[in-house]
Amino acid sequence: MNRPAAPEPPRVGETLAALRQDRSLSLDELSRQAGVSKSMLSQIERNQANPTVAVVWRLANALGVPMADLLGAEKPSLPAIATVPSHATPSLRSPDGHCELRILGPIELAGQFEWYELTVQPGGALESEPHEPGSREHLSVLSGVLQVQSAEATTQLKAGETARYAVDQAHAIRNPGPGPAQALLVVVHPA
Repeated sequence: MNRPAAPEPPRVGETLAALRQDRSLSLDELSRQAGVSKSMLSQIERNQANPTVAVVWRLANALGVPMADLLGAEKPSLPAIATVPSHATPSLRSPDGHCELRILGPIELAGQFEWYELTVQPGGALESEPHEPGSREHLSVLSGVLQVQSAEATTQLKAGETARYAVDQAHAIRNPGPGPAQALLVVVHPA
């Protein structure tokens, strides 16, 4: 007598990733809250590992959902529009305090596609080491004046202009103007 094939265990990766992103949690933050290693979370989200009941219980508690939401075949209902309040938008400052990068892109895209709101005070410079081969930046100046340098090439941009340049070499963005400059900065890493 042939026994029917046992069904596969539930694959919770997509559901876990959607719930984590909806709550604007990084892998690190969920790892700390749930007491589950970051590498295990990453493997679960990529459907490379199935969690034990104890891990599902920890994740459900950390996310504030019933275990059935993680194990069920139905995707949890997520809002049509997720809003990130201004105070929850992370930012980075240069060591001298003259440059601020507000991180506008979701953390799960870091290393692939990133976008920032950049503010550079007069005389400030955002100097960067080379990124991986094939990486490019797109800088759109919203106000003020910015100077872009990529390797030996340099250009100056005013409000409304965009520069696209290679960043797999040393590069910098400087404010030579008399007032603050603001721009949108998009970084695209090779696939």
